[in-house]
Amino acid sequence: MVFMKEKATSFDIAHLAGVSQSTVSRALNNSPLVNQETRDRVQRIARDLNYKVDKNASNLRKQKSSTIALLLFEDPTSDDSMINPFFLAMLGSITRACAQANYDLLVSFQNLDDDWHAEYEDSNKADGIILLGYGDYTDYQNKVAQLESQGTHFVRWGAPDEAHPGVSIGCDNYQGGQSITSHLIGLGKTSFAFIGDNGDHAPEFKARFNGYFETLQSHGLDQSSVQRNAISTEDAGSEAVKSLLQSGELPQAIVCASDLIAMGVLRALRQAKVNVPDDVAVVGYDNIAVSAYTTPSLTTVQQNTKLAGELLVNTLLKAINNEDVQDYLMPADIIIRQSCGSE
Repeated sequence: MVFMKEKATSFDIAHLAGVSQSTVSRALNNSPLVNQETRDRVQRIARDLNYKVDKNASNLRKQKSSTIALLLFEDPTSDDSMINPFFLAMLGSITRACAQANYDLLVSFQNLDDDWHAEYEDSNKADGIILLGYGDYTDYQNKVAQLESQGTHFVRWGAPDEAHPGVSIGCDNYQGGQSITSHLIGLGKTSFAFIGDNGDHAPEFKARFNGYFETLQSHGLDQSSVQRNAISTEDAGSEAVKSLLQSGELPQAIVCASDLIAMGVLRALRQAKVNVPDDVAVVGYDNIAVSAYTTPSLTTVQQNTKLAGELLVNTLLKAINNEDVQDYLMPADIIIRQSCGSE
């Protein structure tokens, strides 16, 4: 028997049970999301402490917090921000959209080990969650499935996934891959390389690759294509193009799955005394701010970050209010600069 001098709280139970307060709340409500052993332990401690649920506080917790949680994936970056520059651009739009809706924005990094529903919506820290970015999509899928099973209000940036009907807002990456490749073919390029992962671990990159490769196929140029895997960092892009140089496979045009990859490609080609765009054209994807200031300036595919941020927030608010919501694919636009030789 545990004796306490003052009225027990859920914090006391959480401390003694070695669990979070949200887990205590679930256990006391016999939630199936808490395993039986933990439920029994929490309920036993509650009885020992003569704990009584504060109905007023419980009702208060069920009210809306007027806060949205934004969970960012921690990306490897050349600085200490650990935030993909593409998402930094979107962050401003999300912040403005929240302010216009009189919502606060709580920003944090994703942790795959955390229970996001318990951490944010169940604890009343936030009414819903926006997800930006992921590492390995095959791992990320499990978290999305968990959120769906828990009834969490959430929306994610990325490609629609038929296996998981959670709502997504994204860009038509296939069309973007098509458009940028068609542009290069129109410039007379006949040999190509794609740098970026084209497997299931990165669905956006895969869609860009598919748009690229099927465009080459339609022009009878697919046999001229080589591919190198790379994550979205400058170093990965640099190493990939060094591999092409060493194997003697340097093509007339290099299509990169992101601007960060393309920046690494430009750096490695410059070090190898390969002229861009005279010797090889290079294009990126995302139109991050710095892409206009590379040497040469980078031709790229633009995703409308302003519209994306507004759609993410407005779609989530509709979901919170139990309105019908659906996936949305934005069109991609080409931004032509010096790196493909046509500006």
